[in-house]
Amino acid sequence: MLLLEEEKRKLVEGLWSKGIKDENVLKAIYDIPREKFISDALRKFAYDDNALPIECAQTISQPFTVAYMTQVLDIKPGDKILEIGTGSGYQAAVLCKLGAEVYSVERIEKLFENASILLPELGFKVHIKLDDGTLGWEENAPYDKIIVTAGAPDIPHHLVEQLIIGGKLVIPVGDQQTQKLFELTRTETGFEKKFYDYFKFVPLIGAEGWKA
Repeated sequence: MLLLEEEKRKLVEGLWSKGIKDENVLKAIYDIPREKFISDALRKFAYDDNALPIECAQTISQPFTVAYMTQVLDIKPGDKILEIGTGSGYQAAVLCKLGAEVYSVERIEKLFENASILLPELGFKVHIKLDDGTLGWEENAPYDKIIVTAGAPDIPHHLVEQLIIGGKLVIPVGDQQTQKLFELTRTETGFEKKFYDYFKFVPLIGAEGWKA
């Protein structure tokens, strides 16, 4: 147990040194048991700052990537968040820990089933849907913020349209090798863009993403 706490502490210190200064994000990363979101065979790597494989040729993102995107989103308690790409459920857990109301869409049935079981077991209430995430989740729109955890060839219009005015979308956009992180804020007349660092995500598959 002491070893686990030391691994968590080192991870958080490493994230801080890389520019993650939001104390609430760092506390969420520390508190959430990342080892629960990966296979038993990989649990010794749970608190390394690396992406790890999960089922269906997908990954659980590097903790730095999760922390970075979450910090850009600037979560406030009570924010209504749409997550595209539930995956292991780890990013959704971080958002919940920060007090967000989380809606998450996953296209892969096995990952949807796993997250639907694991997140409640860990005490995280997340609304999860099995569907094409590039189309969002219109029935529950609008959202304060949207986070996309896969690399898109362009910005899906359905997602922008499901934001409130003043709402924020964080999404990696590029080719299937590397993507630049975009932050879009919806305005009365369109949206404003900011650009951040380059990352590498699995491809966003769907009607407004890459084709399977």
